[in-house]
Amino acid sequence: MTSRRTFLVKSALGATGLALAPTWLQSAPAIISHYNKPNSRINGVQIGCITYSYRSMPDQSSEATLKYVTESGISAIELMGGPAESFAGLPASSIDRMRMGQLGGKQRRGETLTADETKELQEMQQEAEAYAKVVAEWREKVDFRKFEQLRKLYKDAGVSIYAFKPSAFGQNNSDADIAYGMKAAKALGASHVTLEHPSNDAHTQRLGRLGEQYKMSVGYHGHEQQTFTFWDTALAQSARNGLNFDVGHYVAAGHTDMMELIAKHHKRIYSMHIKDRQTPANGKGNLAWGEGDTPLPAIFQAMRANKYRFPASIELEYQVPEGSDAVKEVQRCLEFCRKVIV
Repeated sequence: MTSRRTFLVKSALGATGLALAPTWLQSAPAIISHYNKPNSRINGVQIGCITYSYRSMPDQSSEATLKYVTESGISAIELMGGPAESFAGLPASSIDRMRMGQLGGKQRRGETLTADETKELQEMQQEAEAYAKVVAEWREKVDFRKFEQLRKLYKDAGVSIYAFKPSAFGQNNSDADIAYGMKAAKALGASHVTLEHPSNDAHTQRLGRLGEQYKMSVGYHGHEQQTFTFWDTALAQSARNGLNFDVGHYVAAGHTDMMELIAKHHKRIYSMHIKDRQTPANGKGNLAWGEGDTPLPAIFQAMRANKYRFPASIELEYQVPEGSDAVKEVQRCLEFCRKVIV
């Protein structure tokens, strides 16, 4: 028996037969171009995913990341800098950033490091400083057509890139770094870049100004420091400044006015991170969706009812169960969305 897909392909290639075919078959090329591609827009609500969710997967290349995304059923993403920049030719770093973060965290908390740990941290910091110079030099000469190629690679697979999050927008980054990040985001097709809110008014003003110059919006992400007025100064500084709101961290901070915040700022929310955390009274845990205190059904239903246009990004931060992996858990989150967005 001829498969439906084969039938459509053969029919699409037969010009005379196609012209005489029923109306539905005349759209066969469009059907074929979308065949077997992911679609995570549910009843008008764009469910996306930040590719940070796949950090536990073994291969972090752009090609592997695309495979994880499509296997998860996701059709729109917030792309981390790593996969995109490696695709564009950024020299690899040998720094164990997880280990460096662990030691740096101990130091910041006032914990005593052993002599060997102190030496190890100092060596990694020196290596990081040297690598930062390599990155800066590479960014000055980068061919932005590589980012356009990556955009096409993802688009051909049915995945759009709505946000880009490289490590280029910090207070210690130069204007040239920031310009690079915004130009790369534009080449990728993103509407905005994202970063952790710097809690520095001068820097949010600087980023807003550069966003205006390069026609790129800036979404500020927050953790438990988020409050109802957390973004007010940045929003007032520039029309290009907006929110990369995290609903799970907002719940863990103990706030109960989330729906009012979303309603107030929906036009300036560029994207929203979704996770299910507990309130402080319940321990602030990061749980599988449906087991925490984040009002996920109410959020999604409000997005649908009010036709909010910003994407809701799955951010996988709860513990991946034994026998599962990040792809399966993102699939699980997406299935939760399909059940509640009605």
